[in-house]
Amino acid sequence: MPKQLTYAQQMDAVLASLGGSRPRLLLHACCGPCSSAVLEQLSQFFEITVLYYNPNTWPEAEYRRRGQELERFVAAAHPLGVKVVEDRYDPQEFYSAVAGLEAEPERGGRCTVCYRLRMRRAAQYAAEHGFDWFATTLSISPHKDAARINQIGQELEQEFGVKHLPSDFKKKNGYLRSLQLSEEYGLYRQDYCGCEFSARARGITEPNKG
Repeated sequence: MPKQLTYAQQMDAVLASLGGSRPRLLLHACCGPCSSAVLEQLSQFFEITVLYYNPNTWPEAEYRRRGQELERFVAAAHPLGVKVVEDRYDPQEFYSAVAGLEAEPERGGRCTVCYRLRMRRAAQYAAEHGFDWFATTLSISPHKDAARINQIGQELEQEFGVKHLPSDFKKKNGYLRSLQLSEEYGLYRQDYCGCEFSARARGITEPNKG
């Protein structure tokens, strides 16, 4: 029985198959640092639009700061080839989705629901706007479960008819490269995932200070 390819290897196979065609990719991103190494890796293969849709991010000042840093990074690093689209910000979408899961630990059931909420919107947006592929930067984090993220992506591909790019962006020193690029561009790096529950679990009650 042949050995199953890792998600990183699956992505490499997709990229090798494109043959310089540069299809349109919608990339969901949660912040500048998480997008940095991903965009560096993918921009030569795709025409990329970054979707900033993160109703989980708390409080609003933190959401705004992360979005501004994402736009600043893209303008500096990819001035001609990448666009950023900011979607709606309605935190109640997140709170309603994770109701009953507030006490779950990070990487638990609440996070899976949050992955799906944001990725579903990305797949929907991609289908509505004629993209060939969609993906998310979420797997760049060592705290994110790539298997769950890719399973959700595969399910959404079937639902919306837009191809999901398999990935595990933390591999091949992807996370380390994101740290390097964040330092190079002076990006603000947050110290919690994004939601109120993850912040409070780390003892953070007043984010976006300093």
